[in-house]
Amino acid sequence: MPSLNVTFTDEEMEAVRASAAAEGKSLKQYMHDLGVREMQRKQFVAGAASWADRLREEFDEAFPDEIPPSQRGEGATAA
Repeated sequence: MPSLNVTFTDEEMEAVRASAAAEGKSLKQYMHDLGVREMQRKQFVAGAASWADRLREEFDEAFPDEIPPSQRGEGATAA
């Protein structure tokens, strides 16, 4: 697998090293784990969105007066 070069400012690098140290990991392991966690987060979000989509019709039937945030006007609140 090819390696990847990523550049950081001095301040960013200091923060990344501090985060790695706080987790008791080497910088290499910490950066690897960040990528893996991001992949897992994306999978979780996709699964949660799919689950919500499957239940949306049932929710809309159970709570007909609720207005989804995406359909509310500026400053509007749920019923």
